[in-house]
Amino acid sequence: MNESLVSAVAVELGLRPAQVRAVVELLAGGATIPFVARYRKEATGSLDEVAIARAWDRFEYLTQLGERRAAVLASIDGQGKLTEELRARLWACATKQELEDLYLPFKPKRRTRGDAAREKGLAPLAERLLAQGEGDPRAVAAAFVQPELGVATVEEALEGAGHLVAEAAAHDPDARAELRTLLWARGKLRAEVLPEQKGQRTKFETYYDFGEALATVPSHRVLAVRRGEEEEVLRAWIEAPEDVLLGSLAARFVGNPRSPWRPLLAAALQDAWRRLLQPSLEVEVRVELKERADEAAIEVFAENLRHLLLESPAGRRRVLAVDPGFRTGCKVVALSELGDLLESTAVFPHPPQNRADEARRVLGGLIARHRAEFVVVGNGTAGRETETLVRELLREHPEWSCRCLMVSEAGASVYSASEVAREEFPDLDVSVRGAVSIGRRFQDPLAELVKIDPKSIGVGQYQHDVSQPRLRKALDRVVVSGVNSVGVDVNTASPSLLAYVSGIGEGLARNIAAYRREHGAFRSRAELRRVPRLGPKAFEQAAGFLRLPGGEQPLDASAVHPERYALVEAMAQDLGVGVGALVGSDALADRIDPGRYVGGDVGLPTLQDILEEIRKPGRDPRQAFDPVRFDDAVREVADLAEGMVLNGVVTNVTHFGAFVDVGVHQDGLVHVSELAERFVKDPAEVVSVGQKVRVRVLAVDRERGRIGLSLRAPRRDGGAPAPPSSAPGPTPRTPKAPAPRPPEKPAPGDWKAQLAARRGK
Repeated sequence: MNESLVSAVAVELGLRPAQVRAVVELLAGGATIPFVARYRKEATGSLDEVAIARAWDRFEYLTQLGERRAAVLASIDGQGKLTEELRARLWACATKQELEDLYLPFKPKRRTRGDAAREKGLAPLAERLLAQGEGDPRAVAAAFVQPELGVATVEEALEGAGHLVAEAAAHDPDARAELRTLLWARGKLRAEVLPEQKGQRTKFETYYDFGEALATVPSHRVLAVRRGEEEEVLRAWIEAPEDVLLGSLAARFVGNPRSPWRPLLAAALQDAWRRLLQPSLEVEVRVELKERADEAAIEVFAENLRHLLLESPAGRRRVLAVDPGFRTGCKVVALSELGDLLESTAVFPHPPQNRADEARRVLGGLIARHRAEFVVVGNGTAGRETETLVRELLREHPEWSCRCLMVSEAGASVYSASEVAREEFPDLDVSVRGAVSIGRRFQDPLAELVKIDPKSIGVGQYQHDVSQPRLRKALDRVVVSGVNSVGVDVNTASPSLLAYVSGIGEGLARNIAAYRREHGAFRSRAELRRVPRLGPKAFEQAAGFLRLPGGEQPLDASAVHPERYALVEAMAQDLGVGVGALVGSDALADRIDPGRYVGGDVGLPTLQDILEEIRKPGRDPRQAFDPVRFDDAVREVADLAEGMVLNGVVTNVTHFGAFVDVGVHQDGLVHVSELAERFVKDPAEVVSVGQKVRVRVLAVDRERGRIGLSLRAPRRDGGAPAPPSSAPGPTPRTPKAPAPRPPEKPAPGDWKAQLAARRGK
């Protein structure tokens, strides 16, 4: 192991070298981040998953930097141009950009104007130009006129020398670094509409004449501009303060402002900037701008996904799930407590069929026959209409003890057409699979959402525009973290869920499922060793996260790792009870002095985790189930009016605000300025995906399908609220049918009375 890299990472992240060394050794040895965070706390000093990932990523970056440095040193040395000073500067580079700046003059490249001038013997003249000495430049240049070498006039000689000086300035690493810094500090990202798009209404209208400082432009605007370019609506560029940048070059290279060579040098520096530096640095800045925007967008997406995966599960409830629709009807499935499909059918209560009475009979029969505890309705097209029908039916039959809820169906259609869905239900119609996904997502969001590509769930910000490898890596880490923090019932989990368990992967997940089908339910964690290809390393990584409720060994239902079973057995023996009596007993756990069992690789952090598991074995870290209830009087965008206060649930969080579902098939935007009474820099500090909120309607743009919401109290001055933001942003869900427009704006007054009047009640 490279100890210098370990020390560098430790200093940079404020960790002890021993912590970084442990992280690198464990992860390089095949351990996973969740396993190290949970079961190797003594080795890492109780670092959490975020700190472990950061240390590992930084170590990998510095390792790659070292490999690139070695290649650069070898290349320059092979050219015979490696001086001790250059070697020292290369070794001092802390970033890949610094390294590439130093390597630029030595990098193999196409023949340049400077190369041609050098071949014509003009290098000494270029040195005179840079030195800015005395003497008439034309007289000095006359000595370099050599028609046989292609230098026919004094002007050609001076021009060639200028090309050499321009390349020298452009390849100077310190000059490039300074210009890059100035460009970031003083430059702007600019965009304008393409001529052929002028006058056209598009989602990029905000950027038809756009300019914002590079130092402050937020990630969503960077990505929006790039998308506008890709869709051939916008032209974008970096606006540089040329006078400032040329002044920087002059300060570095012009030593004698009164020298007769100064005008020629100034022209060469201007050529260096416009022909060589500006195009190169603009590309670099735009690439880095994109990388920064990607990083910010991926961070937002990952955080949203984490909250979504850890939404409260309804648990083992018998469910009737409905995928609503108008023309094609509503697909209905009955699911057991474990999510098994019991029955499926379709009903057509809405236009154009209007078979509502028949739908009520069918739904009632399903509820009674399968003893459904909940009817869950997808929140897509016809969702509120279907929910109303079901609620009316349930009010007529209180003896069923059944509740109706609306749930998100984002991603269900993607799952229904996926290979995973085809393997689970090869004989079912796509729409029926979607209804199954809606029901299972209600029972356990984590178990169902792992089957869906996260990019299709609708909690991202320009997720299709960011670096896909980086996005996949970040999202995989989030899913792995979520799955392992909750734990997985090895006897009921799907292969899709098992694949995210520490140490398992897709191949072993399929092997576990196959073994379960052939031999029946696992009776102990130890039996996992019999699964083909599940070796000691995989067992070590996975066992603590795989749970067996009701198994032969009480600890198999907990997060206590099998490697610590003997320790718990010793605790039970010291108390004079069996392990079965100890597990789940607060009173017995309180009698244990953890200090007695410290020793070897077992410290207080591990012992505290064990005692917590003894008290509450297999405790689900997710919050208790508490569904949101939308207002029955508001079912579509046309029902909204300014001033309404409604229940909602946060569906997406971005850098510019949060999207909230209020039950009208179209999410509203709470702009960052409306999230709290105080200044909010990062919306994630205030709200999170899945959070239930009370929002106030600020404005409704029915034509554009935009809803402005607020979490703030009404303004005391009675001023008009701000309209919904027109900046393009991620749209978590697009309505399947356009909302009808009201004939006129409702008059001020009681909004429920207005709504009743509008409907003619």
